[in-house]
Amino acid sequence: MSGGGLLVVGDVVTDVVVRHTTAPARGTDTAARIRTLPGGAGANVACWAARRGCRDVRLLARVGADSAAWHRDVLHRAGVRAELAVDEDAPTATVVALVDADAERTFLTDSGAALRLSPADWTPSLLDGIGHLHVSGYLLFAPASRATALLALREARRRGIPTSVDPASAGFLAELGVDRFLAAVENVDLLLPNADEARLLTGLPEPAEAAAELSRRIPTVAVTLGERGALLAASGTVISRVAAVPVRAPVDSTGAGDAFTGGFLAARLAGASDTEAAAAACRSGAEAVVRVGARPA
Repeated sequence: MSGGGLLVVGDVVTDVVVRHTTAPARGTDTAARIRTLPGGAGANVACWAARRGCRDVRLLARVGADSAAWHRDVLHRAGVRAELAVDEDAPTATVVALVDADAERTFLTDSGAALRLSPADWTPSLLDGIGHLHVSGYLLFAPASRATALLALREARRRGIPTSVDPASAGFLAELGVDRFLAAVENVDLLLPNADEARLLTGLPEPAEAAAELSRRIPTVAVTLGERGALLAASGTVISRVAAVPVRAPVDSTGAGDAFTGGFLAARLAGASDTEAAAAACRSGAEAVVRVGARPA
């Protein structure tokens, strides 16, 4: 598949990245390096797709009036056409990312305006000229944003536009329920879970088994495995394994999965095979983990 732009329907978040080398000490101070950066799974995917050469990248998301101008400007400079609905009643979503000495992250999330994205914010003309629709799974975790995501997916299917979803969060996925999530994504063309999410969605312990099982429901499944790369499955079978790009000194894994997704979709839109797209995606993931924050430089 090639041609057309990428529309991401997702989330914009203000990330507070806290890098600490020792475990936080309860009731007292712990030294840390703290930065406030733009983030959000949907916005990150859009920025990484633009970074990888996708020339028409659009993002629909909802932000608070408190930081709408900043986020719109940052996205514009990244090459993303931001269609941001501005919420006067809720602040922009905020995530505190606690990043330990091994670059592993733990999130504390205030969804703010992100999950207030509503069908009134959607217009079918957003799909004009689009070759692929990607939906951030975070939107499926609240009624209003879930209705918006499903509306976008239905319109894309009606037009014959390929679609994809990333599950976004094993924790929120468990709260929503596996059956409800799978029902929401039953007609998408591509699912991009990480290993934990794939296990949760199938109840199978091995990522390869989980990927194969998911691909009985969804035509193509790409499972990220961190430093072990990624694997692709279709029609109930693992069809390809792609090695990770070695990284000597990772500092922050916050945006690695979003970088993978953005790189994968950009390559696919440029005409790459799924295996080639996964290799390109792994290169994006490797670039992401050697810098602080979830976006490309």
